Amino acid sequence: MQNNFNGIVPIYKEVGFTSNDVVAKLRGILHMRKIGHTGTLDPAAVGVLPVCLGRGTKLVSMLTDTDKTYRCTAVLGIMTDTEDLTGTVTEERDASKITKEQLIEAAESFIGDYSQIPPMYSAKKVDGKKLYELAREGRIIERKPCDVRILALDFVDIALPEFTFDVSCSKGTYIRSLCRDIGEKLGCGCAMKSLMRTRAAGFELKDAIKLEECERLMAEGTMEKRIVSLEEVFSELPKITVSGELEKKVRNGNSLRLKKPDGKYRVSFEDGTFAAVYEIKSGTARICGYFLT
Repeated sequence: MQNNFNGIVPIYKEVGFTSNDVVAKLRGILHMRKIGHTGTLDPAAVGVLPVCLGRGTKLVSMLTDTDKTYRCTAVLGIMTDTEDLTGTVTEERDASKITKEQLIEAAESFIGDYSQIPPMYSAKKVDGKKLYELAREGRIIERKPCDVRILALDFVDIALPEFTFDVSCSKGTYIRSLCRDIGEKLGCGCAMKSLMRTRAAGFELKDAIKLEECERLMAEGTMEKRIVSLEEVFSELPKITVSGELEKKVRNGNSLRLKKPDGKYRVSFEDGTFAAVYEIKSGTARICGYFLT
C-alpha cells in the first residue's frame, strides 16, 4: 500500500550513507515513491538533510538554492586527492610554523564572494559526466571556478595542526575545497577531517531524525506528526485567502491582480487548502510555487 505523505521530513544523515541512499531507504520505510532530497552530502559527512515527500518534491529546487551551515574540522599540512582524509595523501608539508593568527587571517579572507574550483571527487557534472566518475578513471581535468559566497566563518577550536570552525555559505560551496584553499593560502596545504551540516533549508540539527526513528514512527503510526506541512515551510510569508474567480485562477496557475505590497505570499482557499506561493510586483501576482498536484 502506497502512502500519500506531503511535506518535508528533516533527516539526520549518518556516516556511510549517500543522500540518494537516504531517499532509497525512505521509499521503503514510508512506502511511497515520490521522494527527493534537497542537497547532496558526502558519504563521510553527517547532519541535516531535508527530504521532500509527495507534493513537497516541488520544493526541491527552491530549498536546494538556500544557504547552509556546517561545522568542519580540518588538518593543516596534508593534501589528498579527495581534499579530505578519506582520500589518498598526495603531499605532506611542514605546518609547524603556522600560527593561530595566520590561520584566522587566511580563513577569514574567504568571507564574501570568491571563485572556488570544485574538487575532482564531486558530483558536479562536466560534459554530462560526474567529476568523481572521471577521477575514478584516473582522469584529472581542468575545472572552471564557480562563484560562491561565504556568509560567516567562526572558529570553534584551534589546536594546530587541527582546527574546527562553523561556516555559513551559499549553495554550491564545497567545504573540502574551502579547506584546500585555506591551506594553499598558508602555503602548507590542508585537508578536511570531518563535516557536519548543522542547518539547511531552515532546519537545524535538533529538528532532524534518523532513519531508524522513521521506522519506529511508522510502526507506531505517528510518522505524519514529524512531517512538516507545505504551508508550514512558508509560515513566515503573509497569507492570502482567495475564493470564487480568484480561486479558479489559482487552481489554473494564472496570474492575479491584487492590491497588496510587493513581496511573496502563501495563498490558500477558504476551506484551508494551501495552494501556492505567489510573488506580487506592482499589483500583479505571479505563481512561483504550485502545490495542489
